[in-house]
Amino acid sequence: MTNHVVLYEPLMPANTGNIARTCAGTNTVLDLIEPLGFQIDNKKMKRAGLDYWDKVEIHRHDDLDAFLKTLDPNDEMYLISKFSSKNYSQVDYTDPNKNYYFVFGKETTGLPETFMREYYDRNLRIPMSDNIRCYNLSNSVAMVLLEALRQQGFPNLETSHHYENDKLKDNYDRPERYERNLGENE
Repeated sequence: MTNHVVLYEPLMPANTGNIARTCAGTNTVLDLIEPLGFQIDNKKMKRAGLDYWDKVEIHRHDDLDAFLKTLDPNDEMYLISKFSSKNYSQVDYTDPNKNYYFVFGKETTGLPETFMREYYDRNLRIPMSDNIRCYNLSNSVAMVLLEALRQQGFPNLETSHHYENDKLKDNYDRPERYERNLGENE
């Protein structure tokens, strides 16, 4: 099982850089569908991804059709869109025999309508109020990807880590510091 974040014609280098960093931290493949709205060596994108670029598996595709040709019949592809009525957390992402592809649209116009209609049953929504048009792209990727990883049991990810200069280290040895009634006034 492999998770893929797919960005359709991303425009903003900082978003793509932040998403690449999230992919590096979660062992997720990043698929970029061209054309990109920036040069891949853009300073803002590199800064957003920090020094993690060598930790990200990136696949570049000439266009949407070229990307679709790479999918195996057993793969699961989901289109993330505010126009869907199905919530992204209502899907089971735990089949170990499947790869999961989460496709996100261009920051300004989203995914092509014809593509969304063709894969109507694959559209998923992140719940939000009508106070905004949409969430930030990198935040949307993190929400959906972390839900899939949560369901999958965070495969190959550390769920806890102890650092040499750990800010909470003394509390590991004294768990009673965690055991207070949150309703108590101190």
